[in-house]
Amino acid sequence: MLSVPVLLSLIAEPLTALVDTAFVSKLGDGPMAALGVGTTLLSAIFWIFNFLSIGIQSEVARFVGAGQLDRARAQNAIALTLAGGFGLGMLAFGWPLAPWLAEVMGAEAATADDAVIYFRIRLFAAPAVLLTATAFGSLRGLQNMRVPMGIALLVNALNIGLDAVLILGAGPIPAYGIAGAAWATLAAQWIGCFCALFAVFQSLGRPAKLSLKGASQLLQVGSDMFVRTGLLTLFLILATRAATRMGDEAGAAHHAIRQVWLFTALALDALAVSAQSLVGWYLGKGRVEGARRVAGVCCGWSFGMGLALAIGMLLGEGWVAQLLVPIEAQALFTTAWLWGAWAQPLNALCFATDGLHWGTRDYRYLRNVMILASGLGWFGLQLIDPEHPGALESIWLVTGAWILVRASFGMLRIWPGIGASPFRSSL
Repeated sequence: MLSVPVLLSLIAEPLTALVDTAFVSKLGDGPMAALGVGTTLLSAIFWIFNFLSIGIQSEVARFVGAGQLDRARAQNAIALTLAGGFGLGMLAFGWPLAPWLAEVMGAEAATADDAVIYFRIRLFAAPAVLLTATAFGSLRGLQNMRVPMGIALLVNALNIGLDAVLILGAGPIPAYGIAGAAWATLAAQWIGCFCALFAVFQSLGRPAKLSLKGASQLLQVGSDMFVRTGLLTLFLILATRAATRMGDEAGAAHHAIRQVWLFTALALDALAVSAQSLVGWYLGKGRVEGARRVAGVCCGWSFGMGLALAIGMLLGEGWVAQLLVPIEAQALFTTAWLWGAWAQPLNALCFATDGLHWGTRDYRYLRNVMILASGLGWFGLQLIDPEHPGALESIWLVTGAWILVRASFGMLRIWPGIGASPFRSSL
């Protein structure tokens, strides 16, 4: 019951990226590759700060489970303050670094120019993105999944409508190309931000005064999550960079696979997000057996959903290629797409176990696992010859191995409960 609205809200952001991809693909492989560079950089930066939404969800769930609503209210206000500040900092630091970041990603000439334009426009929505994600975390900690769903669907609908007008032009409105895609997303995200803030303050209320004493707890979560998420996004950046350096065709094909893969991966996270809130609530009440029961249900359903998504990707290959991949890049797309599809069941377990361990606040363990997996993944990427005909396929093989390491250690922490597992202790 909790996961269905979460599923609809989680797929809204990658669906927005897919809509952008479908429109921009009509402009050619150069703008398509530039979009891949821009969205990869933005995702990397935003994901680094996802500790705010993850941390506040677990904290609110625990406080509500323990009957401490005042502490949940105060912690929500602290998290939102941090989110706004980090968002403004991203804009201030990201703007001057945009050309250098595009160069680091392997973009050149017109592709680099388009990537910089897209990246800089989207940076103005950075505070909105972080505030919305944090507000969603608090609402989900309250097990209120429907409001975030409604807001996410609204944002997506607005983005689709604006994309159709601003990217290709309509009537008196000229075609803005890739800049139009950025402006459309910017406007939709700020509208969604105001809706999310209204909803969370209506649900939790405002504290009598703002005290940042509880900020240290969130920032402590952030130190472990910063390393974990930073390494996760670094691996994805390195994989995209490797594809981009193979040429515009490989970059465009990789971007199309990556967008669909992220779309399905976040869909898998629906069960994990719900399980995170339930695990936190059970542990707030001191009921470890309930948390273990949630883990079993979450992993079972997640693996089944991963299998279904893998089959769906295999059956939908031709349709995706026609919709998202420029003609000149489709030959490289096919074999790499197959490996991305077969990785879905393992990817489902990655998301499931991440959510469960977030609910127990086992952030340091997740950090250590990511250090191991990303180190091995980086080594694998270094072995790929960019001139080899199967280089793009090899990138997705390495990605599958990276996923396997994370899923295996995530499961072992629960069954049998290696190390100081919260699922095995008396708490």
